[in-house]
Amino acid sequence: MSSATPTPATRAARRLPLAGVLRLGRPSDIWFKPALSVVVSMAPPTFTLLALGRLDLAMYTMAGSLCALYAHNRPYAARARALVRVVLGMVGGLALALVTASLTTDAVVLVAVGALMAAVQKGLCDATRIGPPGNVVLTFISSASLFVPQHLGQVPGHVGLALAAAAWAWLVGMAPGLLRPYGPERRATAQALRAAAAYAATRGTGDGHERARATAAGAVQAAWQALLATGARTGPRRALERLLIRAEVALAAPADTDPERLRAWARELCAAGPVPATVETAAAAEELLGVDTELTAPRRPWWSRLGPLLPVVVRTALGCALAGYASLALGIGRPYWALVTAAALYQANLVLTWKRSIQRVVGNLLGVLVFAALSPLVHTSGLLLVLCVLACAFGAEALISRNYWLGSVCVTPMALLVSEFAGAHPAGELITERAVDTVVGALVGFVAALVVVDRKAGDRVERALTAVDKCREQAARLLAEERPEPAALEAARRRLAGALVELRATVDAASGEWWPRALPQERVVRTEQSGHRTLAATVRRLGLHTPGADTGSITEDVRP
Repeated sequence: MSSATPTPATRAARRLPLAGVLRLGRPSDIWFKPALSVVVSMAPPTFTLLALGRLDLAMYTMAGSLCALYAHNRPYAARARALVRVVLGMVGGLALALVTASLTTDAVVLVAVGALMAAVQKGLCDATRIGPPGNVVLTFISSASLFVPQHLGQVPGHVGLALAAAAWAWLVGMAPGLLRPYGPERRATAQALRAAAAYAATRGTGDGHERARATAAGAVQAAWQALLATGARTGPRRALERLLIRAEVALAAPADTDPERLRAWARELCAAGPVPATVETAAAAEELLGVDTELTAPRRPWWSRLGPLLPVVVRTALGCALAGYASLALGIGRPYWALVTAAALYQANLVLTWKRSIQRVVGNLLGVLVFAALSPLVHTSGLLLVLCVLACAFGAEALISRNYWLGSVCVTPMALLVSEFAGAHPAGELITERAVDTVVGALVGFVAALVVVDRKAGDRVERALTAVDKCREQAARLLAEERPEPAALEAARRRLAGALVELRATVDAASGEWWPRALPQERVVRTEQSGHRTLAATVRRLGLHTPGADTGSITEDVRP
């Protein structure tokens, strides 16, 4: 699965690339969903406050409205739970920030509190794998609230406004489920089929086939995780599971797979019709029995993932604190933007953090120019101010999947316009402070990433390799039996597939660290190759792979 060539492991500093950092990618398949959701979530509370002449309170309702940005890739049962956690995190962080702001105005203390909150938010978002936009929005709201003048008696009312807006955002996030209750699962399965088709098109040979296999394996694993998080195994979900089986067969036998058939199924899933159905063979039924077995297996709790995240949590705390204090030293009274800039940089490894730093600086500096153009317009009318904020919010979510810097071009003026809700500020002052804070936050934050090195990355690679070896041995023992229990063999196959995906993610993260411990590249390649050979053997033993079978498509209406 690795695209690396077995070579002797060496210890060297990673180069920090510039090529391709600002290159635009393809938009997300559902870019319009978070973009529309945030507008629908923000508009009613903001227009209500405009009608009441209390736009100064819009910052608090916006904290709740921004919860609508999360969990769009999750099935609705899982989305409901995830959004509740986001709401609790958002409102809880806001409440703590407002209480702190009401008790002290010492900027040194406020920066320290903001840095610690940013570190906790980063750790929790990464551990729970909440997905985009991650901790950045939570940190933006809590850090900005620390520097808003506040009295203790005002806190309950302001938190109540945020909670009411968050409840509306929860409804907005769940509303599409009334029309397409299986939309997220269908999209995840379609993505897995497209990725499997891309790998099948290589016939398992040629340049790039290893990377294509890694991408397809990750997409298939993500689709299974989505289906296993839904709860009830209804007819449509079982039909989706059978399609995922076909994607897994393509990974095991790419030369015997028709890529166009997989792409056709993916297109049907993205349309409004019924889930395309495949012939359910006895072997496929046995695999679904293995899925039932996996559902009953104990799951690792999310807090068990906090340990490996300690370096990035420390980076976030240190980087945010130093960025905030550097901004204060330059005479900026509200240094929260430097703090937020530093918090937004930290990714899975240093190379990705470097790329995000460049993207953040470029996007923010262009964004302040957009604000400079909008500023004379919005000062003429509260209605225009609200409309510009909504337009920027839509643009940010519509563009950020193309490249982070492009979305930041809209995020920056939106954040500056929000500060105008409480009263007009000199545009030149806002632009200058924001530009300085961006550069300071990026520089200081990246230096903190250089200082706090993840020295355990190599250890995690060793543990991931051991996990793959263990899973492969379990599958091999079952394969050696004359008549292995199909459900047990399928469960072993699924554990091995998940361990291989986790190994590739761990190796990719460790490979981007600064001055890493020498990684066992040869062992990684051998382990991945032997793991995939074992996976292919289990597919053949289960009878899932029958060359030439299932060349037709049976479409039946399996909608509820």
